Amino acid sequence: MARTKRLIVFVVSACLSWTGFVQPVMANELITAEQVVQRQSLDASTLDVRAQLQARLNRADVASALMERGVSSEEASRRVAALSDAEAAMLLAEIDEAPAGASGELIGTLILVLFILVFSDILGFTRIFPFLRPAR
Repeated sequence: MARTKRLIVFVVSACLSWTGFVQPVMANELITAEQVVQRQSLDASTLDVRAQLQARLNRADVASALMERGVSSEEASRRVAALSDAEAAMLLAEIDEAPAGASGELIGTLILVLFILVFSDILGFTRIFPFLRPAR
């Protein structure tokens, strides 16, 4: 018992003594002027992308289409503001080619549900379709 305690004390003290040697990694290097300019240009391009998206949302036909779908212009503006930089750039790049709807997701979901119901009916878990006989 004393030997086990001594071993545990040794392991714990070794672990605690090594924690002083581990230093957190911090960025101690200088930032160059090119990095600052690049960051500012990225911020400006991000603002430009968001401004282009806002301009498209402010068009009358887009605003009326959003209202038909139950989304106010203010809500759409808040959603655009909440997008990340990459998402905003991707949305701006694909906004003209993107379909105005669910792009077939509803049909695919219905087919998947029908397939699952038929499959479970054939296996005998459900009895939804009377014309299908369960496998025995």
